Amino acid sequence: MKASFKLPAFALVLQLLFVFSSVGQSPVRPVIGGDFADPSVIRKGNQYYAVGTSSEWAPHFPIYTSGNLKDWKQVGYVFEKAPEWTSGSFWAPEYYFHNNTYYIYYTARRKKDGVSYIGVATSRYPDRDFKDHGVIIEHGKEAIDAFVFNDNGQLYISFKAYGLDSRPIEILGSKLSADGLKLEGETFTMFRDDKRLGLEGQSILKRNGYYYLFYSAGSCCGSQCDYNVRVARSREFKGPYEDFSENPLLQGSADWKCSGHGTFVTTADGRTAYLHHAYHKQTTVYTGREGLLADLSWSANDWPVLKEVSGTADVVKNIKDDFKGKAPAKYWQWDFRNSTPSLKQSAGRLYVSGAIKADNPSGIAVTVRPLAAAWDMDVNVVNQNSSQKGLVYYGDANAAIGVGVIGDQVEYWVVRDNQRKVTGAVKLSTPKAAVRLRMSAGKDGKCSAYWAQGTDHWKEIGQPVDFGFLPQWDRSPRMGLNFKGAADQRAVFSAFSLNYHR
Repeated sequence: MKASFKLPAFALVLQLLFVFSSVGQSPVRPVIGGDFADPSVIRKGNQYYAVGTSSEWAPHFPIYTSGNLKDWKQVGYVFEKAPEWTSGSFWAPEYYFHNNTYYIYYTARRKKDGVSYIGVATSRYPDRDFKDHGVIIEHGKEAIDAFVFNDNGQLYISFKAYGLDSRPIEILGSKLSADGLKLEGETFTMFRDDKRLGLEGQSILKRNGYYYLFYSAGSCCGSQCDYNVRVARSREFKGPYEDFSENPLLQGSADWKCSGHGTFVTTADGRTAYLHHAYHKQTTVYTGREGLLADLSWSANDWPVLKEVSGTADVVKNIKDDFKGKAPAKYWQWDFRNSTPSLKQSAGRLYVSGAIKADNPSGIAVTVRPLAAAWDMDVNVVNQNSSQKGLVYYGDANAAIGVGVIGDQVEYWVVRDNQRKVTGAVKLSTPKAAVRLRMSAGKDGKCSAYWAQGTDHWKEIGQPVDFGFLPQWDRSPRMGLNFKGAADQRAVFSAFSLNYHR
């Protein structure tokens, strides 16, 4: 992860958003669509598991599973609640399996000082019941991006250091205890970024007597990113590492840009694949860094070659949620820093309530990871009270657009720079009846809102709003349900749908 940046004018963003891929080329599709940065992957038998960055969204670190590396399904999260020592910035989880135990080495910001360090959690299962063991690496102003390597029985852990210092970034390493829960011996330098190109997201392979250190360089995030994947090699694990003269190995394609930060897995038939992230050139910051796959091969002089391969499934899947399941769907996430939501589902209704920070003008946003930049989103609001109940397109508590039922009227609202502004409002002709709400995001970069009751046709409310201010530097905006009200109030929803525009 890198320091924050300022988004360019929205007109420039649009040029990046909707530039179509080269004519005549088959598009490379992601294997895990939507915002799924810094992925780590392992195989257990014939099943694969992947975990990715969740940043400021809870639950933390989404887990996916696949039988073929190309078709993935979300099955859970590492943490339903944030570990006690953390305050945010849940980045770069590292999957590892050792001694019949699944490990997640993860980056998070420490509550007491706001510094990002590396923690570890373990489970007997790959997709649930992880127990946190707290901080394992505390180093300088920042220690992030853990990677574990087993060298003939000796475990090592490597990480990025000095990213916030006025000195070259380094990949540092240390021996790891047999139980994987503490460092042993002195920390040592493995690789140093003397040219300050950027250095992070490392992954290590050993082949024919060489240790290959794959890493990411450049700026990871946002529409002006220049991330790319590089490699260096050494005869010794500790280095020194020789940089490949023909770097980078991956930096983009006709469809994708800013490839980076991934890990390798050996397939059941002996191939090696690299799961990493990249931005789609059409949708960039509006769908975030998506999960891509590349095949690894080797040149005659023992340097690696990475080639992106396409997913086989249609990852842009619409959502139709009737809330009839026993529990809310796994895809729902929220900004845990600004609210503590309560979700209950029963008999075709989703009940949303919870605590909201006093300085949060947008309220609770219960959202899904976006798979396209243009969409229609609908929901029914079936209860009446003075709270705000409806839909939201949410970047952060101070960057959101929403439409909601409040008492006997519908409001189309925008929160920007900590100020809430109503852009359109209508009185309900039948205040006690359910209200249908719709938000639509178009390829013109504008969001529109609509409402209806009974069998009436959709009626637009207010004027379309530019949504270029929503993206945050390290994560895409998300769409979903919204509630803002007193502790004894709640929103009751039915029939949520999200349909993407192709």
